[in-house]
Amino acid sequence: MMLAAFIAFAVFALVAGALVAAFAMVKFTLKLALLPLKLLLFPILAVFMIVKIAVLFALGAAFIAVLIAVAIVVALVAAPFALIAAIT
Repeated sequence: MMLAAFIAFAVFALVAGALVAAFAMVKFTLKLALLPLKLLLFPILAVFMIVKIAVLFALGAAFIAVLIAVAIVVALVAAPFALIAAIT
């Protein structure tokens, strides 16, 4: 009985090892087959990332410019009231 269990375990381990090796070979084959596609898409991805960063920078600069303009308008409107409050 013990020998049959050992043989069954050995067969199971052999089958599991073969499956792991097969999956590793398939993974490596797919990696190797898709490598040219990956190398073609990396520059496109880099361009998209540069454009994204440029757009975010431009939006941030525009937002800061609007904030500065609003601050100037608020200062111009509030200055007379601040002077009157300081005098009285």
